[in-house]
Amino acid sequence: MTSSFIIYLLFINTVAFFAMLIDKRRAINKQWRISEKALIGMSVAGGSIGMLCGMQIFRHKTKHKKFTIGIPLILVVQILLLGFSLENYEVILKEINKMF
Repeated sequence: MTSSFIIYLLFINTVAFFAMLIDKRRAINKQWRISEKALIGMSVAGGSIGMLCGMQIFRHKTKHKKFTIGIPLILVVQILLLGFSLENYEVILKEINKMF
């Protein structure tokens, strides 16, 4: 894995974690909220671990099946895709090189 990919994952998971904190505080204060679509989008973009940690630590969105089932499912799919990518790294690189 390249260092830029690892940096990206650290960044997106940190953003997702703090998005849960911000949304929780805004919910308590009855203020404008971060949309569920944006929160799930952060998970799909690679922030599912940060989102899960935020859900548990801040006890936020833990009663919504969209989050309690959806976010772990996104994480499982991401782990499977990463495993497949690492396993077939050379084949994927050859195909990419053929394209260019």
